[in-house]
Amino acid sequence: MTATKNALGVLAAGAALTLTATACGSGDTADSGDGLTPVSVGVLPITAVAPLYLGVEQGFFSERGLDVTIETGGGGATTVPRVVSGELDFAFGNVASLLIAREQGLPLTVVANGMTTTGDADTDYSALVVPADSDVTGPADLDGATVAIDNLNNIGDTSVRNSVRVAGGDPTDLDFIELAFPDMPGALDNGQVDAAWVVEPFLTVALEQGATEIAGNFVDLHPELSIATYFTSDELIAQHPDTVDAFTEAMNESLAYAQDHPEETTQTLTAYTEIDPDLFDQLRWPRFPARIDTEAVRTLADLMVTDGIIDADPDLETLIR
Repeated sequence: MTATKNALGVLAAGAALTLTATACGSGDTADSGDGLTPVSVGVLPITAVAPLYLGVEQGFFSERGLDVTIETGGGGATTVPRVVSGELDFAFGNVASLLIAREQGLPLTVVANGMTTTGDADTDYSALVVPADSDVTGPADLDGATVAIDNLNNIGDTSVRNSVRVAGGDPTDLDFIELAFPDMPGALDNGQVDAAWVVEPFLTVALEQGATEIAGNFVDLHPELSIATYFTSDELIAQHPDTVDAFTEAMNESLAYAQDHPEETTQTLTAYTEIDPDLFDQLRWPRFPARIDTEAVRTLADLMVTDGIIDADPDLETLIR
């Protein structure tokens, strides 16, 4: 779920890869012909974006005058520049990627939450796991270990280092390697890595193959952490604030509906992924509150500064609308 080309592996294993033509860019909010304003939203086709699909299906966006086109594709490595250029109006991306983008001076602003950890390591959709025959019983035992994450210098290694740190281990003595999430269960099984940070639906696959969970890395970081959000360009906010307000309101209603209707949310996966329906009952889900906990985001930012991923604490007042 982080912003790299490796995130495309998620798409190949768990979802359809068809790219839809962009409905409009940040400089074009012309009427679509039915009285609605066309907007495009870039996402990864993973479980966490189910509320967006559900909200479109329920009419929450059209009720507010928006005709939404959802583009499935890469993570922040591709969506961030497309939002900045106006090729996409909105996109879904993890918070660490946006903190990095903001420090690089890119004019992006968070306009809605995407997903939040459950706050419970036993139920969270993300976990740090080890092979079935591993001698590792906790994060502190990972000194010198090879750990798979989907993208270096992002939310994965930051949260894993934190889990090791709070458990009393040495967070500097870890060898991170990049792997696509679909490849992680196999890498654990064949001994390629000593541990892996895995998210759903690949967490369920790994556990089914005998992997053992040793930490809830996002829960360890902060029990109210918003892991990913929806963002747009500062240009779109300046030129079409009503469109952005409508998107935020519709997205917030979609998040609330998804949280209150878990069965409908799960069934939405059949519309945009190829996840085996037999796994649906076993999947772990994040929470979908509308509120973004700024204290949790600041905790993440502080850890990114500690690890040298960003240089200074961001201005969250301007990052989050």
